Amino acid sequence: MAVKLPIYMDNQATTPVDPRVLEAMLPYFMDKFGNAASRNHEFGWRAEEAVENARGQIARLINAMPKEIVFTSGATESDNLAIKGVAERYREKGNHVITQVTEHKAVLDSCKRLENQGYQVTYLPVDKEGRISLDDLRRAIIPETILISTMYANNEIGVVQSIGEIGKIAKQSGVLFHVDAVQAVGKIPVDVQADDIDLLSISAHKIYGPKGVGALYVRRKNPGVQLRSLIDGGGHERGLRSGTLNVPGIVGLGHACELCRREMPAESERLRVLRDKLREAIEGRLEDTSINGSMVHRLPNNLNMSFSYVEGEALLMGINDIAISSGSACTSAALEPSHVLRALGVSEDLAHSSIRFGLGRFNTEEEVEYVASRVADTVERLRELQPLDGSTTAARSPGFPDS
Repeated sequence: MAVKLPIYMDNQATTPVDPRVLEAMLPYFMDKFGNAASRNHEFGWRAEEAVENARGQIARLINAMPKEIVFTSGATESDNLAIKGVAERYREKGNHVITQVTEHKAVLDSCKRLENQGYQVTYLPVDKEGRISLDDLRRAIIPETILISTMYANNEIGVVQSIGEIGKIAKQSGVLFHVDAVQAVGKIPVDVQADDIDLLSISAHKIYGPKGVGALYVRRKNPGVQLRSLIDGGGHERGLRSGTLNVPGIVGLGHACELCRREMPAESERLRVLRDKLREAIEGRLEDTSINGSMVHRLPNNLNMSFSYVEGEALLMGINDIAISSGSACTSAALEPSHVLRALGVSEDLAHSSIRFGLGRFNTEEEVEYVASRVADTVERLRELQPLDGSTTAARSPGFPDS
């Protein structure tokens, strides 16, 4: 079977909308276009009913109650609302937040903003596998600690943290626990009750839903979490997030979650098999490659590899019929390697030679075979043309577009 080009294998950055999700959304653009806050006619009732149905679909996927789901514009807003909302609401109790160095920028930059406002933030290091030490976490907790914010699975290396253990530590310490679960929800089982999670961020466009819509789970009991809102207005979403609800987007997020709930076990296993085939095929052709992060505690669809003696951006240019991401990230005018890979102890040269493969629902075995062959051919050619001695600096890179 011929492979259709270009091939998309950057599903950690975003995913295409599943046709079944689009089909569920379409009526809410025209026939059922009402405002969910319009409570005095049928158009509004239909929209509200659709929103509440989506709330239930999301809640079922993560074992929450529908009323604990707050709709946002995406995971970046959810992270901001969780972190800043807790910090402001519990300021009298304490001013200390704990996170980790490999977090997404939505969390790191929110924490930096808090530091500018007088809060204290502890950034936990990670080991070479990309996981934090639970002992480090316990030692970091002080009487003033009000929040622990840890991502479930990393967007670059796919490494999964010990969320259940972290949740226990937080609960025993009387500290709220926020989880950025953008990369985990829909790919591996997520249970906010079993893992003692108090706040959890979700994004639709990572699970074959539309861009521009997300959700924040906010625990209502044991403990009941209170937040200071970031956006004021009509008091929508229990006063936590004012603004007219994006009904078509919310319907899409809900349906995407429902599909994940039904299909996740089979889909995750299929992607794990494809991911392992991709790795084996590349390693079977090339020497001097390495895997970044734990392969045991990892998302089933993620592979992050470094190719010694090859610059990542040059490799991407050589395989421009395949959509994947380079491990080099540009920060303002400076060319910096990925903060995640550097936190793992990966050398700057290797960090600049890393590539992230994100497999998804619509990738096929034929595509995996093609990608492995193209990557191996290109690496071999680059190594022959321009052997690197470790002193070469990185070219400009698009980095990891995950916001």
